[in-house]
Amino acid sequence: MSSGKQRPSILDKSLSRGKSEVSLTAYALLFSEMVQYSHNRVTSVNELHNKLSELGQSVGVRMVELLFVRDRNYKRETKLLNILLFVKGTLWKSLFGKEADKLDRATDDERIYYLIEKEPLVNRFISVPRDKSSINCAAFIAGIIEAVLNSTGFPAKVTALWHKGTTFMIKFDDAVLTRDKQLEGR
Repeated sequence: MSSGKQRPSILDKSLSRGKSEVSLTAYALLFSEMVQYSHNRVTSVNELHNKLSELGQSVGVRMVELLFVRDRNYKRETKLLNILLFVKGTLWKSLFGKEADKLDRATDDERIYYLIEKEPLVNRFISVPRDKSSINCAAFIAGIIEAVLNSTGFPAKVTALWHKGTTFMIKFDDAVLTRDKQLEGR
């Protein structure tokens, strides 16, 4: 009854299970519970944004590990523009199934970049009370972006703002720009 073909051992199987998708309904429920849980443990909108950002940072660190191992064979970016394009493209596609809408550079400060998403998925299913209309649940995504940049050697502070939908303001440390200019000089 033996068929000549042997089943591959567990050691021969790939560690990567491929890209899988999560139900949008399940995601929306889980995220709304995270927001409610965080909201019940803070006293101000700013504290809620910080809490959501912290939760996003734990996701961002894991996304760096996942994407650079799976898709890039451990090769990380060294140039500023390349890591921004990675965030806008590869990271965004793996999280939301599409690229971010726009990437801009500030005209008055070379350390600041803007990543624009007209309707972030995290804001789509959250209803905000009128007295707290400044709540932007995209602070969670800002935390993801910040963790990705910090983990790849591009220290930055990321803030979610209401402007043209949601704009993520990315402000890099001076050391990042200095290193990038040195790399361009080579």
